[in-house]
Amino acid sequence: MTPYEIIEKKRDGAELTFDEINDFVCQYLSDEIPDYQVSALLMAIYFKGMSPKEIYALTETYLNSGSQIQLSSISSQKVDKHSTGGVGDKTSLIIAPIVAATGITVPMISGRGLGHTGGTLDKLESIPGFKVNLPINQFVSILDVIGVCIIGSSKEIVPADKKIYALRDVTATIPSIPLIAASIMSKKLAEDIDSLVIDVKTGRGAFMTDMESATKLAKTLIEIGERYGKNTAVIISDMNQPLGNCIGNWLEIKEVISCLRGDGPKDLMHLSYRLSGIMLYLGKKADNIDEGVEISKEIIMTGKALNKFTEMISIQGGDLTYIYHPETYPTSKYEKSYCSEKNGWIKNIDAREVGHSSVQLGAGRIKSEDKIDHKAGIVFHKKTADFVKKGEPIFTLYSDNQRNLDSLFQRIIHAVVISSKPVTTPMLIRDYLDINSL
Repeated sequence: MTPYEIIEKKRDGAELTFDEINDFVCQYLSDEIPDYQVSALLMAIYFKGMSPKEIYALTETYLNSGSQIQLSSISSQKVDKHSTGGVGDKTSLIIAPIVAATGITVPMISGRGLGHTGGTLDKLESIPGFKVNLPINQFVSILDVIGVCIIGSSKEIVPADKKIYALRDVTATIPSIPLIAASIMSKKLAEDIDSLVIDVKTGRGAFMTDMESATKLAKTLIEIGERYGKNTAVIISDMNQPLGNCIGNWLEIKEVISCLRGDGPKDLMHLSYRLSGIMLYLGKKADNIDEGVEISKEIIMTGKALNKFTEMISIQGGDLTYIYHPETYPTSKYEKSYCSEKNGWIKNIDAREVGHSSVQLGAGRIKSEDKIDHKAGIVFHKKTADFVKKGEPIFTLYSDNQRNLDSLFQRIIHAVVISSKPVTTPMLIRDYLDINSL
């Protein structure tokens, strides 16, 4: 079938065959199909969805578009973690060194920012010299030496996902269960892992805004993982407000360093400990998840996690000056703080509004070719349910573009709601699912 016929078939809600999906993706990868036709198919998938057979076919096509990593030479358990994307979500950078410090191997193929959400690779690239584009042999070598390495998809590893991922980012086709599932699982399956933990976000700042769609995505991810023989577990976590206090690439790296020093925000540490606890359980370093959580806390308090993070930054070319002394990192030309105009409790911080604002400040991409300002972003001094006094700062914006900063100031003010009555702290971890949940 021609690309036109495939687009038409999916537009009308029919099921595509494996060959149709595979041929379409492969032709795009070899530049035989233009972006606008792929965008049309992505939009058709967004509206019409995909059957389980189609999702497996898309995952398999992505997976086979490049080389698959062979880690059979590494005898330890290989466990990875992935997030479906959130605002201020930097848990991967906290969890990976915790888990690797216990002797589990953590191979991570991560992504860049999508829409209003941040990306692990963009955050790491805010560290001068850090390399996320490594050949497979170097990736494996680093894993063998220090037990953890974080890279992106490339011409070698799931290149089809890399190319389509960038297009999804700018065509408003991100929140699609089939597209999310195939993208995540193809990268993870290419890593030759034993087990996988996934953090599915739900709420205003997530792509799955309600529990029903989040649960459906979670079960889809588990089904794909089990089909390929990977032990897969999912946490569904709240993303109605930003996670942690910082949004923006270097600002989040700075917060990661604080977390690894044992001084991170409560919500961020709570979720990180739970996720790493599950990884330690699946990786056979703990008899249950709660024991894994306690081991994770000990790894932080002894400094082993920070040491492992430093090892990873160094071996991947990053400048350790800013890891040891984050206060010396270059700062934005402009900053602007908002102070509360009354006493009260923070009732809500709209994560989606905050995420879009951080992108416009320069922390993300509006167009695929945009260059990120790694210094730009937002720091919240208060969280939902916190009491704030009149005159106390609630947030601070950072940007090299004063016009953007001034124009976005009011937008973020409106994203924060203050109540005259006490507010209950929102539940962060909403559910846990594994093979027994299907």
